[in-house]
Amino acid sequence: MENEVFDLIPRAELRGFINHFKKRIYIFTSIFVFGFIIGYPVSRIIIEWLIESDGFKPDNVEIIILQPMEVILLKLRMSVKIGILFLLSTLILDLSWNGKNIINDAKRNFHHSENLNFGVILISATFSILLAFIGVIYSHEILIPTLLDYLSQDASTAGLSSTWRLQSWIGFITGLYFSSIVGFQIPLLTILLLRSGVIDRAVIFENRRALWFISLLFGAIVSPPDPLSLFLVGGPMLILLELSLIFDRIFFKE
Repeated sequence: MENEVFDLIPRAELRGFINHFKKRIYIFTSIFVFGFIIGYPVSRIIIEWLIESDGFKPDNVEIIILQPMEVILLKLRMSVKIGILFLLSTLILDLSWNGKNIINDAKRNFHHSENLNFGVILISATFSILLAFIGVIYSHEILIPTLLDYLSQDASTAGLSSTWRLQSWIGFITGLYFSSIVGFQIPLLTILLLRSGVIDRAVIFENRRALWFISLLFGAIVSPPDPLSLFLVGGPMLILLELSLIFDRIFFKE
């Protein structure tokens, strides 16, 4: 059956990915669990740092704890996010190593590349860390201060006193850091998918509106429901997607 024009990932390639992930489900699960276990004590350090640091709590805002379990639940949520980051890093490295072989299996082309290209893996890991660092800087310097100040001033303008729950406050901040780290991986993921043959550049252009909608939807989920938050979270992902397509066109001409 021919692939439909607007299928972002053709059926054969999608089946190849599903089969590949099924074979490695125990590895991916173990990586997530490892990140979750590491993340629980790390989350306590992050919470203490956020409470003691300046700039994360506006002057007219009071932070309260409504129940004893609130800190534990917050640490569990943060541990899940850290586990997801470990898993995402593993998926990126796996795609940089096995991307072409996944497609060869899907198309029943048994010409595999057995040589482990450490250069590609090293470059992918370096760019992933660099993009994550840029995402953290963007959240720390622009996204979080802007949104926290906006929410605080919005409540003050309405004559309301700002009282934030500890779980909601820190969950909101760490969620923005998390979304930026994940969102800023888009250029690397896009180039890896294009170079491995999983998706075609023309298909991305044909589905550009759908990708824009997904990016904005992701921004709406992790940010407050207002246009400013939606733009600050989803906007950079749209820009990074376009930049990755330009980069691929310039440096990887067919």
